[in-house]
Amino acid sequence: MAEGLISDLTCVLDFEKEARKKLSGFAWQFFSRRRDAGQTYQDNVDAFKRYRLIPRNLRDVSIRDTTVTVLGTKLDFPVAIAPTAMQRLAHPDAELATAKGAASVNTGMVLSSWANHSLEEVAKAAPRGVRWFYLLFFKDRRLTRHLLERAQRAGYTAIVLTADQPSFSFSRHEKPTLPPVLVRYPNAYYAGDPVGLVGTVEVEEHLRATVKVPGTWEDVGWVRKNTKLPVVLKGILSAEDARTAVNLGVDAVYVSNHGGRQMDGLPATIDVLPDIVRAVDGKAEVYLDGGVRTGTDVLKALSLGARCVFIGRPALWGLACNGAEGVGQVLRVLRDEFSLAMARAGCAKVADITSSLVLHESYYSSRQLRHPRAINDKKLKSKY
Repeated sequence: MAEGLISDLTCVLDFEKEARKKLSGFAWQFFSRRRDAGQTYQDNVDAFKRYRLIPRNLRDVSIRDTTVTVLGTKLDFPVAIAPTAMQRLAHPDAELATAKGAASVNTGMVLSSWANHSLEEVAKAAPRGVRWFYLLFFKDRRLTRHLLERAQRAGYTAIVLTADQPSFSFSRHEKPTLPPVLVRYPNAYYAGDPVGLVGTVEVEEHLRATVKVPGTWEDVGWVRKNTKLPVVLKGILSAEDARTAVNLGVDAVYVSNHGGRQMDGLPATIDVLPDIVRAVDGKAEVYLDGGVRTGTDVLKALSLGARCVFIGRPALWGLACNGAEGVGQVLRVLRDEFSLAMARAGCAKVADITSSLVLHESYYSSRQLRHPRAINDKKLKSKY
């Protein structure tokens, strides 16, 4: 993409439109896939609009500090990149470019076990970047321990586990045929083992033989006991699961419905967030993904108790548009929108963002239902 065109993309949805033009039909279908009717995917986006901001005015917000500390690491702003699979379908540099884009604005990325570049390759591409590793559950715990050790040696600073994938389909006959692009999963093997191409019988057999489905709370507890790195549990939607995670010593709870890819009919993550924050009760950090498209969305999520939000598809759209620069530009758009939203809400720093800034739209409709005449017939009198 030409330099001039990247500057013409001024919001996240601009990147989505441009990415659709650039991606192959298969890649667009893979990245935008929604389960069943896509209700959960759409509700993730729409739910943010149902929250109303109540700004506090006449405050000095001439200088804003958007920095936040996440698991002890300072990020320039509270937006990081969620784990997403097979990024080489979006750009030849795949996760190498994503890591560079995140590092360029000093925020973090989570590398997927389904990544097309290894833990070590991504670390070398962005040595100063903040990187976490999204780890699968494996039947062979020696392989799990090996990957935990690889991640720590390569400078990854947290392990992310998933709670919302009780099954995988490894058969190439159950999904569209992959395009002629060399795609591999080097983070699902022992280092040094030959890694085959995705879609081949050999890789399918390897995954079927090694990946443990479903994962259980016992697996989460085992990982917690076998790594010195902080552990994040992703895919939490119930208060009960959040409390169980905290009791197992998980360092952060990550509210996610997998972007609507795994199951339809789930609640929007922003609607679930307050219940999870109350259940965790300050004993772990709380993150959110799903539907974040603007800096105002970020502000609302933080108002409702999230410490940081993650983006999945928007980062892929940036990657498809212009590699590392495209990823960085998407993040800069969200950073600048978030800073402006803070100013307009009367917040000079992230600590100023509190629950008093946001109300659900139902608050106003319920008031009108309770007191329709008092609201509609009230006479406003002026003292002048």
